[in-house]
Amino acid sequence: MRVADQWKDYELIDCSDGERLERWGDHLLIRPDPQVIWSTPRSDPRWKKADARYLRSNTGGGKWEVYRPLPDSWNLRYGELEFRVKTMGFKHTGIFPEQAVNWELTSRHIRASEQSPKMLNLFAYTGCATVSALAAGASVTHVDASKGMVQWAKENAAVSGVAGQNVRWLVDDCKKFVERELRRGNRYEIIIMDPPSYGRGPGGEVWKLENEVFSLVSLCAKLLSDDAKMFMISSYTAGLSPSVMQYIIQCAVPKKLGGAVTADEIGLPVSDSGLILPCGGAAVWSGLNETNR
Repeated sequence: MRVADQWKDYELIDCSDGERLERWGDHLLIRPDPQVIWSTPRSDPRWKKADARYLRSNTGGGKWEVYRPLPDSWNLRYGELEFRVKTMGFKHTGIFPEQAVNWELTSRHIRASEQSPKMLNLFAYTGCATVSALAAGASVTHVDASKGMVQWAKENAAVSGVAGQNVRWLVDDCKKFVERELRRGNRYEIIIMDPPSYGRGPGGEVWKLENEVFSLVSLCAKLLSDDAKMFMISSYTAGLSPSVMQYIIQCAVPKKLGGAVTADEIGLPVSDSGLILPCGGAAVWSGLNETNR
């Protein structure tokens, strides 16, 4: 497992009975996590000092129960980077802290390149991976179907001081964008993606990752240049293990590119127990001679 243990402004304090207790900068939040199926003593007094808690509804969705005033948004630092967070619907904050291990891995590939690589970030959300890649020296095409998320990503780039870097911000359907890029003959040295488990397309069509992932990865792999460095897919879908994603990438990436594919769970350290909470997984094709760890 690759563990995101370099955070200072974020901390997973404890997790028990389907919930996490987390520190986001100066604010304590309690959020649901269905894979926390153990019931351990909530001995840390901060469980009773949370600023807000996300409560799921029996009919779907949920709401934040706020105990102490929270700002509309606040910033967290990760190394030299800075990201804006806020309490959103469906328990989210705009950052998945465990993804920091993937930002670091991508940055290593970028810095190992002789020239600034072209990177495509699909389902790019609030742009933490984009901002990290820009800071490392990549030229990034950032694609997400949500206008609000792309705007948030631009704000993250601004507070991190990389807004003037070589980046394209695109509000688009990711699969349709890839199809157009293939017709245009564009190619990339690095492609990363974090597709949703479930959703609906612009025409109301249902998206279920298990049904779409192989065709999507196969399509995207055609965008890799002959000098490609990296292809990564991460996922939180329970039925899509890292080993399955590894198999898919090994089938999809052209054999002429060589390299190797690895797969791991990613996770966060839990302060109170000293254990690691698994938080999804990632599979990575690398054209570099490194262990990807």
